[in-house]
Amino acid sequence: MATYKQQKYLFMTLDPVHIGTGGYRLGRVDNSIVREPGTKIPKIPGTSLHGAARSYSAQLYETPAAAGQDQQGIDNPNENPVCYTFGYLQQNSNEPNQTVAYSGVVNISDAHIMLFPVYSMAGPVWVSTLDRLKDAGVEVASLPNPWDTGIVLDWNRTDPLNLGWLMLNVAGKFTIKPPHWENNTRWKSISSRIVLVKDALFSQVVNSNLEVRTSVAIDPEQGAAEDKALFTYEAIPRATFLTAEVVLDDYRSGEHGWPLGNISQTASNKPLPGNPWQSPLDVVKAGFRMIEWLGVGGMGTRGFGRMAIIGEPADISLNEYLNQESSNEQHTS
Repeated sequence: MATYKQQKYLFMTLDPVHIGTGGYRLGRVDNSIVREPGTKIPKIPGTSLHGAARSYSAQLYETPAAAGQDQQGIDNPNENPVCYTFGYLQQNSNEPNQTVAYSGVVNISDAHIMLFPVYSMAGPVWVSTLDRLKDAGVEVASLPNPWDTGIVLDWNRTDPLNLGWLMLNVAGKFTIKPPHWENNTRWKSISSRIVLVKDALFSQVVNSNLEVRTSVAIDPEQGAAEDKALFTYEAIPRATFLTAEVVLDDYRSGEHGWPLGNISQTASNKPLPGNPWQSPLDVVKAGFRMIEWLGVGGMGTRGFGRMAIIGEPADISLNEYLNQESSNEQHTS
């Protein structure tokens, strides 16, 4: 039987993050970012996280060819932890007309916004919804009942509060308990500044407070701004918190587990930066760690793209997940 396991990550953007849609449009900005189709809330696609994790882990292991379109530069892809984790495509040396291909053993989901920073008269606040906090594993308690309009805060306030240009009444106070990152410094710095809004309002708050920048193309011959080359682009702002899931689907090793042992050296027999790799999830985590330095998405040379992991990812096994689902169904019925 294949080995299944899930890890849930919490990220915080250290820079604005721009994951473009690949084209221009008429509207608020020229270069828009990727959004969820149903809600129009920005997200970071799993493909972007997957590509960054693979590229950075291949660099750490000193086999950059493992991150390419194919892995012809890798002599033994079955023994390469990056190829084993993310899959590989290679021409069969014994049969030139045949290709050996294995898909990866990890599934990386899109990163969805959990907490979004917004300016207010009380200073910066982080806006979320009840469902988004619960999906991230955050326990929410003491909500006012009923809660039909306005906002609820995790601190005491009765006067109306603005979220950017939008002024809303305060419906009451609530309390939260994060699953495992409550002692993280970055989380503690914002944990008493959280605001809950209804789902229907969240999209308006987010899209009204995205970061928008203006740039101009440079003429390489003159070294000056090119005529009529001004353009605008939007980005998820700094200090946004997002959640993403990584699922281990190790169909290749089955019950035997990770076949490559404890990897503490690179392919060049140098010390592997960071902790040893003992599973495909360790390879993914090492790649994610490098996003804090090298970023994800576009505009990296312009100060965009860096994200940090908050705390440690939450682990859940298949049995734990199925037991939770069964418990939820019984509670609902």
